[in-house]
Amino acid sequence: MSQRNVDSDIAEARASRAKADGQRSGGRSDDLKFGGGQTSVDDAMYDAGQAGEFVTEMVESDHSDMDESDDDEVVDMGTAVNKEASPSAQPDDFAELRERNGSGVVNTRISDRESDYHKRRNNRVALDVDSEGNKLSYREIMENQEVEREKAELEEKVRKIREKNGEVAPQEETATTTTTTTTTSSTAAKGSRWDEPAAEEAKPKRRRRWDATPVAAGVDATPAAGGKWDETPSAAPAAKKRSRWDATPAAVVVEKLNAQAKEAKKDLSADPRATLIEQEMEFRNRPMTDEEINNLLPASGYKILPPPADYKPLRLNSSKKDMSAYAAVGQTPGFMIAQTPVREEYGIPLGPSGTEGVDGIPFIKQEDYQYFGKLMEDKNESELTKEEIKERQIMVLLLKIKSGTPPQRKTGMRQITDRAREFGAGPLFNQILPLLMSPMLEDQERHLLVKVIDRVLYKLDHLVRPYVHKILVVIEPLLIDEDYFARIEGREIISNLAKAAGLAVMIATMRPDIDNLDEYVRNTTARAFAVVATALGVQNLLPFLKAVCRSKKSWQARHTGIKIIQQIAILVGCGILPYLKEMVDIITQGLTDEQQKVRTICALTLAALAEAAYPYGIESFDGVLRPLWKGIKQHRGKGLAAFLKAIGYIIPLMEDNHANHYTREVMPILIREFQSPDEEMKKIVLKVIKQCVSTTGVTATYVREEILPDFFKHFWIRRMALDRRNYKQVVETTEELGNKVGAVDIIDKIVEDLKDESEPYRRMVMEVITKILTNLGASEIDQRLEERLIDGVLYAFQEQGVDNAAEENTIMLDGFGVVVNSLGVRCKVYLKQIAGTIKWRLNNKSATVRMQAADLIGKIAVVMKACGEDQLMGHLGIVLYEYLGEEYPEVLGSILSALKSIVNVIGMTKMTPPIQDLLPRLTPILKNRHEKVQENCVDLVGRIADRGAEMVNAKEWMRICFELLEMLKAPKKSIQRASVSTFGYIAKAIGPQDVLHTLINNLKVQDRQNRVCTTVAIAIVAESCGPFTILPAIMNEYRVPELNIQNGVLKAMSFMCEYIGEMSKDYIFAIAPLFEDALMDRDNVHRQTACAAIRHLALGVAGLGCEEGCIHLLNFVWPNIFEQSPHVINACLDAIDGIMVAIGPNYLMLYVLQGLFHPARRVREIYWRIYNSMYVYAGHSMVAGYPRMEDEGDNGYAMTTMEVFI
Repeated sequence: MSQRNVDSDIAEARASRAKADGQRSGGRSDDLKFGGGQTSVDDAMYDAGQAGEFVTEMVESDHSDMDESDDDEVVDMGTAVNKEASPSAQPDDFAELRERNGSGVVNTRISDRESDYHKRRNNRVALDVDSEGNKLSYREIMENQEVEREKAELEEKVRKIREKNGEVAPQEETATTTTTTTTTSSTAAKGSRWDEPAAEEAKPKRRRRWDATPVAAGVDATPAAGGKWDETPSAAPAAKKRSRWDATPAAVVVEKLNAQAKEAKKDLSADPRATLIEQEMEFRNRPMTDEEINNLLPASGYKILPPPADYKPLRLNSSKKDMSAYAAVGQTPGFMIAQTPVREEYGIPLGPSGTEGVDGIPFIKQEDYQYFGKLMEDKNESELTKEEIKERQIMVLLLKIKSGTPPQRKTGMRQITDRAREFGAGPLFNQILPLLMSPMLEDQERHLLVKVIDRVLYKLDHLVRPYVHKILVVIEPLLIDEDYFARIEGREIISNLAKAAGLAVMIATMRPDIDNLDEYVRNTTARAFAVVATALGVQNLLPFLKAVCRSKKSWQARHTGIKIIQQIAILVGCGILPYLKEMVDIITQGLTDEQQKVRTICALTLAALAEAAYPYGIESFDGVLRPLWKGIKQHRGKGLAAFLKAIGYIIPLMEDNHANHYTREVMPILIREFQSPDEEMKKIVLKVIKQCVSTTGVTATYVREEILPDFFKHFWIRRMALDRRNYKQVVETTEELGNKVGAVDIIDKIVEDLKDESEPYRRMVMEVITKILTNLGASEIDQRLEERLIDGVLYAFQEQGVDNAAEENTIMLDGFGVVVNSLGVRCKVYLKQIAGTIKWRLNNKSATVRMQAADLIGKIAVVMKACGEDQLMGHLGIVLYEYLGEEYPEVLGSILSALKSIVNVIGMTKMTPPIQDLLPRLTPILKNRHEKVQENCVDLVGRIADRGAEMVNAKEWMRICFELLEMLKAPKKSIQRASVSTFGYIAKAIGPQDVLHTLINNLKVQDRQNRVCTTVAIAIVAESCGPFTILPAIMNEYRVPELNIQNGVLKAMSFMCEYIGEMSKDYIFAIAPLFEDALMDRDNVHRQTACAAIRHLALGVAGLGCEEGCIHLLNFVWPNIFEQSPHVINACLDAIDGIMVAIGPNYLMLYVLQGLFHPARRVREIYWRIYNSMYVYAGHSMVAGYPRMEDEGDNGYAMTTMEVFI
């Protein structure tokens, strides 16, 4: 083999790498021009370059349909596909949390986490335009769909014939046709390869004689010239032997090098790590931009020289790729230093101007140049056409929204919304939709662009009708996104789109996708149709659904139509009851359909309808009971699981005697399926058993004798605890069985498993025991079972892993607490052993173990008090007191919580250590900024201040007061509330004088937040000790001519009036002069704060005979209605609303009537605003206040009381 062969292999490696780089770059292509489909049917189905990808993408089974029925909101199709591809895939423990709370990802690239199923959104093209951009009619679209379907059926027949004849079909043609890419009608005009003869198949060659030289497969062996006639033809002339023993066998080395180069070529195209290394080197060796050079060098004193005319830069990229294959040959992978993060990754701009780019527009990222590159072209605006100017304006606004600062985004969003009709629907969506399909799009950017579409839809209204399909192609994938909030956004957009375009347009647009060959398109279309139905009315869509579900031309249409009804049931919930009978009648025929998938989805839809209608609507399901009953006897596997699920959800709707009958009939089938190896079947069986047992018609004796033995035999095994979904279902079903048969029957069978070797299994046992004892109590548990239970709980608690997640540790901790609290005084004999375990675990080196031990004290303190173990609690109190120097804040918070529990039950006098020793240790802990420590420490101090304040001297309480001031600005609301109540207890204990002196001095500080906290504390003291104790001091302080102090006094008065409520009636005339002065002050903040205080004051004295004082204050508030500051005007209007409650709307009407018809528009505006507010709050009371109007000729305005009554 010559060196030339090696070079050719290296060239092939370079070519494949270049092709792979081009695919990864996600460059903008004409595929994003909706309607301009650039791929033919054959390219989409038989693309040799992507053949490997379709192995995972084209696998379709009933598994996805089963998954769709399990989750109420969304199905992670990627999970289903990946499970098909990889049977050993580990369960995702966080799937449920993502369903409930969102994915938790922040500003990550969407394409990086998409599954193969979700990536199929990139294969969709618009159906309503051809390759030249011409609009297709509905008839032409449907004809194209029919051609595609017939072609797919023909290919399926060919595949089956080949399989029958034993032929090996090419890899491209063996792919399932149901996932072929949807194409436009223009594909018919392109060159087609599906009818070309298949390439000659590589057949295994017959074995040669033992002395024959093996020939490389697939290579045309040509004998070398000059060969002997009796030589075996070989692929290449054999290398001549050398006699020198120390000579290097060159030919062998070259051949080995060639083989390794081929392997390297494969590895480089498949290994993402090699790609990352190459990208890293390209990034490090990239040319410096002008912006970076400007930041490194001073702006003045340097000049940029043009390069020589004959200078050609060295292309390092190509040379590096030339060497990439050689670099991988014969080398062992070693340690690689991770790349140092650059500032750009964190959004930190290079230049001093923030993210500002040229001409005030945001900085354009490299991947966005394909969309916003025109903005960088230096063109004179006079040379541009009107359309080009409009296009650039839209680009600038979208760039500001996508990549700008918050003020830029806000401005861009407002402008693009206001000018939506001016720009037009076409130019807007031609810019927005390709951005949403970008492979580099991030979560935040998608959220902003979706918000743009939402705002634009509202403005454009019916003008969006020509672009409905383009919008749906982009928005429908959001309906199956893993992020909950993305799904909500997608529903909102489709709902608004349906309201803007109308039902007829939506049906005409989405009808071709109902029987699309691609299952992904049908799935997203069904979900979109459900959203349209909820937006425009379910009853309006029922005739269309009836026609679709009874289609005879396509089983895909029937499948999608039934799925639409399933999604409507999930979205609408009990709102389907008015249409339940009609919906069930529409899909009844699907139970006997010839297609297995249609029968399965029909049964799942019936289950969804029954679940949504619970506990009503059994009469609507009368017509499907017989087909369902027949189906569970005929079906097996996935189909049986779906039928069982439907029966399981319908049985709870029945009357007791019917539910009992059907449960007894279906139970043998369920018990038989206990042994099924299919995980989906097990989940369905568990769910059905839970549903059936929960009905009142099923007796405890039947459950105990017929169900429990086989249930525990097949489901209470270690393997069930390893899968999170199985774990949850087993726990819920066992809990329901326990509610039916009692606690003893369940606990007696599983209590020994608390000592099992498997920790997940022990957790599952503990969780079931916790739920059953919480529901039923422990009154039925005998002495022997009680001992076994305590023994098992102690063992499980001590043997749990140190590094477990917080949720797993909580299960054991909560279970221990529930068991002890359920047994109550019966636990007295075990308390010393439990206390010994707690003390031993408090000495553990693991912080988690120490924290758990302290938490357990808090859970069993009440039981220890009930058992009379005061001495034991005192001993534990001393132990905890010694651990107050704990360095881990989580552990310290638990220790403080345990001390609080002991203080609550044992009392202040019996507490050890004494309160006067305990409180000084808590004062420095108040400075800890950890939320758990703060909350528990403040709670503990508050309990001591409430019940044992006299045990501590006043100086210590004053020190605590200073620390509590900082707590008032804690970010957590519960800490603020605890600090407020604690402040009140302390002020009541030591008197208001000392505390108030400190607080008034604190009003002089510069920190505004500190002053606000001080005003809150002053109001708390007024509430606890009475307003008369603080009013003289703070009113005197208002005389100090300092802005901060006066504002602080007014703020304190505002909080005080809010806190003391009705007590304000005794002080309204005393504090009125202070408010008069504030309302006439030049400072806006004075007037704003005084208005807020008057509002609280008026609401507090409403109905207590203080109308005179309120009217007096109203005369000072009213001139402020013409204030321009939004904060002041809002506070002023709030004060007027509060005074309206106190004096009634009719008195206020006399003020309002003066300006309702004023000649100045701005005067009328504010008066009508006040009038509208009065009308909303007290419209019924304003009738008596309207002025009398004299009759004018034939128009009589007066009505007698009798006429009003009549």
